Parts: sequence; C-alpha cells; structure tokens
Amino acid sequence: MTALYSDLNAASVFITGGGSGIGAGLTEAFLRQGARVAFVQRSDATGFCDAMEQATGNRPLFIACDITDARALEDAIAQAAEAHGPIRVLINNAANDQRHTLDDVTDEFLDWALAINFKCYVHAAQAVVPAMRDMSGGSIINITSISYMMGNAGYPIYTAANSALNGLTRSLARELGPHRIRVNALAPGWVMTPKQLDQWVTPEGLAEHMKRQCLPDTLSPQDIAGGVLYLASEASRAMTGQALVIDGGVVVTG
Repeated sequence: MTALYSDLNAASVFITGGGSGIGAGLTEAFLRQGARVAFVQRSDATGFCDAMEQATGNRPLFIACDITDARALEDAIAQAAEAHGPIRVLINNAANDQRHTLDDVTDEFLDWALAINFKCYVHAAQAVVPAMRDMSGGSIINITSISYMMGNAGYPIYTAANSALNGLTRSLARELGPHRIRVNALAPGWVMTPKQLDQWVTPEGLAEHMKRQCLPDTLSPQDIAGGVLYLASEASRAMTGQALVIDGGVVVTG
C-alpha cells in the first residue's frame, strides 16, 4: 500500500463481509493504516484474523452475524463500538450475486435477495448515524458494482438492488450532509475473488469481459482497497453523494 492516511490511524471502522473476497482486502488495507477494524460475516473468520494479526501486527475484531437479521446487525455494530469506539467509517460491502432469471424469482427469494443486497445497507446506516452525528462527521461507503450500469442479464434482482443503492447513497448524502456525514458508493468491476473464480469465471466469459475493459489486467481486491481508503479518509472530505467506479475501464460515467 503506497498511500498512508494519518486520519485513519486508530479510526473505528466497521465492514460487513470483511473476512472474504473484496471485504478481506478492505480489512487488510485498513489494518495496515492502523485502524481499529471490526467486521461481520456468517462463516468463522478466526483463521483470517490470525493471519491478519501476523501480517499487519493489528488484529481485527470478528463478530459472527447474519446481516439479514437487522437486530443481530445492530447488536454487532454496538459491540464493535464498545470495543473500538464509535464507528467513524462504515463500509457496507457484503452482498450476494447468486445467478437467477425472472422465472426463478419467488417471494421468498425476492425477500432474501433484497435483505442481503439492500436492506442491510439501510439497517447498518441507521445503526451508525446517531454516533456519527454526535462526532460531527463520518463516512459511509456503499459497495455496489458495475453490473447495473452494464445492463447484465442473469441476476436481475441483484442489479436492481445495486441500482437502488445508488439512489440511497445520493439521498442519504443530502440528508446527512449537514452533520458532515459523507455517503458515497464504490462500484467495482469484475474482481477475481475466490468465489468468482470458483462459481462464475470461465475462460470464455473472462475473455469476453476483458475485451470490454480498457486495461489489460484482471482486478483483485487490492485494486478496490485504494479507492475505499480514499473515500474513508479526510482526503475526500468534500466528496459525497458520488459513485466511484473502479473497473479497469469497462463502463463510462459522466
């Protein structure tokens, strides 16, 4: 990591899904900044915490939590705040891009998909904002994706939730701005996480995607971390209500 943000040292940071995929890269990046990092996910992340402590000298706090359970998520955020101080940076990262078609969508699936890809972002924001108001500032970063910008087929509820997160980001930025609480979105491209490699990446599909990407290299979680650190730090103190795209040059914004 080439950039160091002094204001992130000792900052209380909360990340959903921070023990795997993009989230693991974010947890490591903040630990290397000296931040006090807490994260939630359903599966056990003790081994990951051990590895991070050895690699960075800074151990994250892992709290097992099903983020679709609003009360459990609220309790986890309260536990993190008690351990590390009021949450100054919230990163809504956890999501699930399970493939499906319109014909596959039942009421049960719809409820689940919106709970994990949209509702938990709202619940987490509700839980951290009171303390951010008291601190006269904070940063909320909603991790979305470029999928809704590309108009991809194969997961319509997921792309719909991502699009909704963009609207949520802009509205919350307006609502919370008077308290100096910044709310931004970050939309990664196709990041080669273990889950993507195991479940969705094929040689043909990746080759087709790379034809649309300006840069010739595939993306890793570390490529996303730099943008998140910037949005979390005071270096971006005048930036809110925006969607930052890190995708190697697939979609065009503006």
